[in-house]
Amino acid sequence: MNKPRILIFASGSAEGGGSGFENLIHASRKDILRAEIVAVVSNHANGGVKNRAEKLDIPFIHFPKPWTAEKYQEIANSSQADFFALSGWLKFVSGLDPETRFNSRTVFNIHPGPLPQFGGPGMYGHHVHEAVTGAFERGELTHSSVCMHFVTEAGYDDGPTFFRLNVEIQKGRNDTPETLAACINPCEHRYQPEITNKLVNGLIRWDGINPDSLTYPDDYVIERFI
Repeated sequence: MNKPRILIFASGSAEGGGSGFENLIHASRKDILRAEIVAVVSNHANGGVKNRAEKLDIPFIHFPKPWTAEKYQEIANSSQADFFALSGWLKFVSGLDPETRFNSRTVFNIHPGPLPQFGGPGMYGHHVHEAVTGAFERGELTHSSVCMHFVTEAGYDDGPTFFRLNVEIQKGRNDTPETLAACINPCEHRYQPEITNKLVNGLIRWDGINPDSLTYPDDYVIERFI
């Protein structure tokens, strides 16, 4: 039986990044993620993602601006992937078309904070952790989260959430954005392969239009706490 094919989009940076992409590769090689990762895409021609791709012997695709709908479709079609995982991809996704392989049923994202409160333009990485620690200090929340959701063109971090891991922010620990990131990142690495595996193997799905159409196994828990 052929494994589902995944194309990963991971921005990283000119200096580093791409740890989530590498984690998915290792998970696929251990069969924790029962899928074939066909390539990785980055907007940096040289940087952390490319360096990791070369070490892992994974095809690398440079996707420079403009990040148009046509280019997204071109990359998706040429990859012949079945699913598209955004893992630290910082550019707005367009070109989602239900008549093609690149659509809101097949494109999904991982986000390092509670959604929808801490999503939207500019809310990525350090900016999310900074906003969350500020909200904690104001007494507005007690947990941060790792969320995974399907992607639509309605806006950044839109689309139904199919996984939420709530991570307690402990009083007295004096969390900073940096220390909160150090707690959240291992949680992303722990759960992203497992949940991705369920999605690409048909256990989590939706119709790409109605959030109420989201389906998952009876024993699956969307919202979890640690």
